[in-house]
Amino acid sequence: MKKENQKKESLNEIIDQILNLLDKNKLVDRLVEKQDIPKQKLIKNLVNKQSLNKLMRLLNELHSADIADILESLPIDERLIVWDLIKSEHDGEVLIEVSDAVRQTLIADMDNTELLAAAEQLDTDEIADIAADLPEDVLQNLLDNLDIQNRERLESTLSYDDDTVGALMDYDIVPIREDISLEVVLRYLRKLRKLPDHTDKLFVVNREGSLLGVLPLKKIIVNELDLKVKDVMSSDVVLFKPHDEADHASDAFERYDLVTAPVINEENKLVGRLSVNTVVDYIREEAESDKLSMVGLREEEDLFSSIWKSVQNRWAWLAINLITAFIASRVIGVFEGSIEKVVALAALMPIIAGIGGNSGNQTTTMIVRGLALGQVSFNNLQRLLKKELGVALLNGVLWGGVVGVFAYLLYGNIKLGMVMTAAMILNLLLSAIMGVMIPLVMNRFGRDPAVGSSVLITAMTDSGGFFIFLGLASIVLI
Repeated sequence: MKKENQKKESLNEIIDQILNLLDKNKLVDRLVEKQDIPKQKLIKNLVNKQSLNKLMRLLNELHSADIADILESLPIDERLIVWDLIKSEHDGEVLIEVSDAVRQTLIADMDNTELLAAAEQLDTDEIADIAADLPEDVLQNLLDNLDIQNRERLESTLSYDDDTVGALMDYDIVPIREDISLEVVLRYLRKLRKLPDHTDKLFVVNREGSLLGVLPLKKIIVNELDLKVKDVMSSDVVLFKPHDEADHASDAFERYDLVTAPVINEENKLVGRLSVNTVVDYIREEAESDKLSMVGLREEEDLFSSIWKSVQNRWAWLAINLITAFIASRVIGVFEGSIEKVVALAALMPIIAGIGGNSGNQTTTMIVRGLALGQVSFNNLQRLLKKELGVALLNGVLWGGVVGVFAYLLYGNIKLGMVMTAAMILNLLLSAIMGVMIPLVMNRFGRDPAVGSSVLITAMTDSGGFFIFLGLASIVLI
């Protein structure tokens, strides 16, 4: 954690340096333009070249992932200046590392020749990651330039949905036969000179390419070299098929502490592998997507995108929120007479709605997580509801009592305190029911339970909280 914090601080310092150099460039441009001096253009170019060379040296010392973080942290104009300074041999690696939204701004600034050169630096599975953002003619040229095997692999990868194992797998595998000795395996590995990243096991196949098992590298080290592969290999293998869901694969990697796993087709033939770095990237992207989806945002928005694009990204759920706000306002309007008679109601009702919304979001988050992990379904709905209602009841009694005492001490009205307590209990019970039901119902109808669930639960607890509180107040106090 300490190293991670130091890395973030270091990146922040580099970003500050970059912004300072760019600001200095702009300042020099303005100053030189104001001066009526000979060779004005030459002086300006010399100063700019000096600053940009310093910036280029700074960038070329960084890892591609760090450069990607920097690009994502810069406004679009400055981002494109920095992008032009990065060595062309790093373009492909950086395009892979940046977010989808930022990648689109970088690709838009490149011509087809640059894009083709950048894509050709990448492996087949990496090309598939950025294929959706490439212009059609560039992608077609890229396919034409690939050899037959890599073209077939790329077309195969692109044919799978984004949330499947096929879209995540790579083809960088080391297959071996079962009837050779460990000494032969070792000589073979030495001839390769370099193993695929995150290789912890070799895949054992027969003459037809069907998977028979795996040979962990540690078994080569700890066993006699004259033993056959079939004598020490593991036949009990965690494996996947291309159409398997990526969520299930990521769960298996976590459950079984996998580093790599084979991917086979319907005929049991080895077609690729899934590695932990790809799975971790998928989990991170899904987590970021879920965080945005909870408040009704799409992941495509660039932090520094145009105002219009950001509005397009956000308007839909704001419109839904506006509708629910009108509903809540009409609930309040029904009880205008009660509020006029007991002004304290106007000051206290946001407390009931706010606590209910917070409690409902806690429940929703737990249910969405349970759905993602396969722990929640309609089969255990009754037990889930009982548990969440029990939690809501205890919290309602505890915190309802607190706000009830607070209302009594503030306004000297014991009936008002009792209304506050009862309203808090009832609204927390409502939030528990909605917090369980909203994501389950969305999931049942094939909708992502994370998308906009926060907006919906808040709308329900606001309207419900106002209705419960003001309704009780009208009965007890008026």
